[in-house]
Amino acid sequence: MSLLLLGALLAAAPAPAADIAVGRWKTETKNGIVEIQRCGPSICGRLVSSDLLRQRPDLKDANNQNAAQRGRPLKGLMLISGFTVDGDAWAGGQIYNPDDGKTYKAKVTPVDANTLKVRGCVFVPLCKTQTWTRVR
Repeated sequence: MSLLLLGALLAAAPAPAADIAVGRWKTETKNGIVEIQRCGPSICGRLVSSDLLRQRPDLKDANNQNAAQRGRPLKGLMLISGFTVDGDAWAGGQIYNPDDGKTYKAKVTPVDANTLKVRGCVFVPLCKTQTWTRVR
């Protein structure tokens, strides 16, 4: 009975990467703030704020490659999604870049409690990595 209980507790425990990645993060560009949370077994992140959104809160997703989505607000837009745990990182997900309206394959790697490495790739090795810092 105790082994069964221990197994259930271990299975229900969140992955260490999830614990570290959840929160608000400042991006390297335009002072963006992305809020990452658990989305089922994955993580997802929405745009909360940026320099441009502070000036013009009604900004739309004007650069989206899909013309039907160009009217949606940038504030609250889902930027990262679809990840699975890969050791201490989140891999196999995607990141949306509102600047060019494109979605890229992505990986989110916690460096420590206050730092994430976020890598987006057209295809490997054509990748760009940003360092995001926790906002308190």
